[in-house]
Amino acid sequence: MVRWLAQASAVRGAAPATIEAYRHDVAGFLGFLRDHRGGPLSAAALAQTGQPELRAWMARERARGLSARSLRRALSAVRGFHRWLGEAEGIEAPAVLAARGPRAPARLPRPVSEDGARALIAEAETADAPDWIAARDAAVLTLLYGCGLRISEALSLRRADAPLPEVLRIRGKGGKERLVPVLPAARAAVDGYLERVPYPETAGDGALFLGARGGPLSPRLIQLRMAEARARLGLPATATPHALRHSFATHLLKAGGDLRAIQELLGHASLSTTQVYTGLDEARLMEIYEKAHPRA
Repeated sequence: MVRWLAQASAVRGAAPATIEAYRHDVAGFLGFLRDHRGGPLSAAALAQTGQPELRAWMARERARGLSARSLRRALSAVRGFHRWLGEAEGIEAPAVLAARGPRAPARLPRPVSEDGARALIAEAETADAPDWIAARDAAVLTLLYGCGLRISEALSLRRADAPLPEVLRIRGKGGKERLVPVLPAARAAVDGYLERVPYPETAGDGALFLGARGGPLSPRLIQLRMAEARARLGLPATATPHALRHSFATHLLKAGGDLRAIQELLGHASLSTTQVYTGLDEARLMEIYEKAHPRA
C-alpha cells in the first residue's frame, strides 16, 4: 500500500489530506478482510476477494454510521488500490473492480444571500475577541466570499503573498493552478489584519493567517467563528465557510458573470460542478446558453 500511496502522490498530485484518506479507507478494508478470514493477507489472496466479502464490509461500515457518500469514497479508494495491484503486480480482483457503492443522495449547496454574507463578515469583525483575531477572521471570510477561495486555499496563503496583488495565483485541488482577481475590499481586509497581528513576519512558518499562539491558523477556528456569527444573526446551519464560496459563484452569475469564467475562477474541472455550485436549473442554464450563442 505504501508504494500505491507514493504513486498517487507523485503521479496524480493528490493532496496530503487525500492521501491520508486513501490510507485510512484501504487500511480499514484490509483490516476487515484479515478479521473476516482469520489470518494475515498475502497480495495474491486479495485476488480472491468476492462480492459476499465486499457486501459484508460495506454492511459493517454502514452499521458503524458511515454515510453513503463516505462509503462510496472508501470503495473508490479500495478500487483504486486494486487497480494499481493489477497494473503493478499483475494481481487482478474482478469483483472489487466491478463493485458499486450505495447511491448517495444529491446534496445541493445553499448559498448565503448577499446581505447575509456581508452581515457574517461584519459580525466576525465585531466579535468578542482581540482586535487582531476579529480582523483576521473577517479577512478570511472576505477572501472566501470575495474571491471564491476554498478555506484551505485561503489558509495556505503566506506572508510573502501580502500585500495581496490584484491577481492571486492559487493552487487548488490536485495541484491545479488558477488565477483569481482580488477585490479591493479583500486586500483592505488583509491589510487591516496585518496592521494588528502581534507576531513578526517569520512567525507561523510563513503563514499569512495565524492562530492565537502564532502558529498557522486552523480551519476549525474559522468554522467555529462562522457558527457563532450565524447563530447571532439567526442564519441556518447551512451558512458555513464553504457556503460563502457557493455565494461568490451564485452572486457573480446573477450579476451577469459568464458561467465558463466562473468555472475558471472556482477551479472546477467540469462545468456541471459549477452548475451545481451556482444552483442553476436546466431552464436557467439554457437561457444563459442562448444568450451566449444566439441563433443567426
